[in-house]
Amino acid sequence: MRVALFTETYTPHINGIVTHVKILKEGLEAAGHTVLVVTADSSTHKHYIKDGILHCPAHRSKRIYGFDLAGAVSATRLHFLSEFKPDIIHIHNEFGIGVSGIGIAKILKAPLVYTLHTMYDEYIYYVAPRPLVGLTRKLSHKYFKMIARSANAITGPSVKCEEYLHKVGLKRPVNVIPNSVELDAFAPDKVTPEQREQIRQRFGVPKDAVLACFVGRLGKEKSVDVLLDYWKKEIKKDEPFYLMVIGDGPDREPLIEQAKALGLEDRVSFTGRIEHPDLPPYLASADVYITASLSEMNSISMLEGMAAGLPVLQRFDELNQNQICVGTNGYLFKTAQEMGDELRHIGRMTPEEKERIRITTRQSVKSSGAESLANYMLAIYNQVEHKK
Repeated sequence: MRVALFTETYTPHINGIVTHVKILKEGLEAAGHTVLVVTADSSTHKHYIKDGILHCPAHRSKRIYGFDLAGAVSATRLHFLSEFKPDIIHIHNEFGIGVSGIGIAKILKAPLVYTLHTMYDEYIYYVAPRPLVGLTRKLSHKYFKMIARSANAITGPSVKCEEYLHKVGLKRPVNVIPNSVELDAFAPDKVTPEQREQIRQRFGVPKDAVLACFVGRLGKEKSVDVLLDYWKKEIKKDEPFYLMVIGDGPDREPLIEQAKALGLEDRVSFTGRIEHPDLPPYLASADVYITASLSEMNSISMLEGMAAGLPVLQRFDELNQNQICVGTNGYLFKTAQEMGDELRHIGRMTPEEKERIRITTRQSVKSSGAESLANYMLAIYNQVEHKK
């Protein structure tokens, strides 16, 4: 099968969509299929293919996550896709590249699969001034409804996707396909005890303290501010609990100021941006992955933490609660007190109990590799191709 994956953002950029598309490409190619990734690239002024990637001229957008954004209409892009002769076109973004995928699928009469990766209502404030948020949300709902109606099949990493489509006015079934993770890259045995100790020392975390970490882009939707407020309310200064916030973003400085105002600067550290290949030792130095975000669907950063053996302490989200099996790969909390109680529970664990939950946590994502993702998607591809 010949598959064209359309994504506005791809390597060397790092985010959840990039990781998902990269793993899908690897899984499909390992199964003997031919893949062309179509992506925006602000560093080029002409279309070209290299290493199975069609680079499309684009400009850098400061407002939308720093994405490279390409135009939706391009005769040259259509020419390259006509030569590739895709059996399936699979779009992963809703901007210029994704829209061009819709148009090219119609022209080439190729089935179209759409993966909804993002709950866009949580991101409206990036592009709209506060007084226009309501209007912008209504317009965005019409836009995303149009995108989804164009697809022969829709997939997403959480049941939240179907709820979102219902919200925008489209009742279509969504094939829930969990995100995948690069299991080998985050294997705990690839990090030495010395590396773990060095990171703890760098950020002032005692060897016997419980270290919770969060990884992600520091924007409002990640609710790190909620995590800090809960930490202040519930964690006493004489308790051996530390928090490491890994990542960068528009809210990094405000969050640092919030931590200082709350008197948490000696217990909460901000690492700044960590390049993806350098991330495993940071995860391995922690005891638990923690998140208060309610905007996630199936966080790849969380899955990477689990692949590193970190049980997850997740703020309760009704539509995502099945991602955590309490006592096997993590715990849930609704309030500051519940967060504190679960941290104390982890702190009281014996070394044997900690090792046991690390093993079961890693086992819980063993089926989240490239082969599984490719097989899930191939079932969808075959289904829509047979309906042509």
